[in-house]
Amino acid sequence: MVKSIKLSDGTTIPWLAFGTGTALYKQDCTDATSLALSLGLTHIDAAQMYENEDGVGTALSASGLPRSALYITTKLNKISEGETVESTLRSSLKKLKVDHVDLFLVHVPTQHTDLKKVWKDMAQLEEIISLGLENPVVNQIEYHPLVADKLAPLIAFSREHGITTASYGGLTPILPSRIKSSELSTVRENIISTLTTIGSTRGSATPNQILLKWLQSQGVIAVTTSSKESRLKEYLDAENLAELSEEELDTIRKSIGGVHFRAFASFSHMDENN
Repeated sequence: MVKSIKLSDGTTIPWLAFGTGTALYKQDCTDATSLALSLGLTHIDAAQMYENEDGVGTALSASGLPRSALYITTKLNKISEGETVESTLRSSLKKLKVDHVDLFLVHVPTQHTDLKKVWKDMAQLEEIISLGLENPVVNQIEYHPLVADKLAPLIAFSREHGITTASYGGLTPILPSRIKSSELSTVRENIISTLTTIGSTRGSATPNQILLKWLQSQGVIAVTTSSKESRLKEYLDAENLAELSEEELDTIRKSIGGVHFRAFASFSHMDENN
């Protein structure tokens, strides 16, 4: 069973989640989600924007797992004219084939002209256990070693206020599909070398596993995905590795050589070097 992190509202959340975005974005994710569930990945990270909540729901229903064994996250998309927070949530619940979600996040806060009203409306819905905003318990962001230095103030602020960080794109530094420039390729090679060295002290743990352990060692929820059984098992096995030491965390930080790179949405005030 995947270990859990206690949130500030008293609930718990599995630290490793199966994401239905990225490669599964706007794709039928039924089989991939079913595979994840069968392997013990019971925290499913969905979103209205991904347009595949119905596939998640089919997999959840077919799994035979009781609702109490599942942790379901979904995210509020931009609200269209004539819709409300409540109506979009009820649509999600119908597609997911559940009567409540464990965590409801605002996917892209800048899409909402009256964010305070959105937060208030979310807080009034009984079908939501925990919120990502408004008495926030989770803030999901792109987080990995290549953005860690510039996000350090945000991580510190979140910890101070009892907000748990969740990471998407946590494996970005070692993915050739994300790291394309010659400068970043050199950094990628450095990071892989460092992660491999650290992994060798843990029974040949893979760079993927050490990056996931890098997140877990900081109390960060890791959202990742794959349609390959071997890869999902690899991710799950990361949990059994020894925690990274402060020295190892520092070694990983130094391996990037001060380079900053965000693979997904970028922000001019902090991504001038992107």
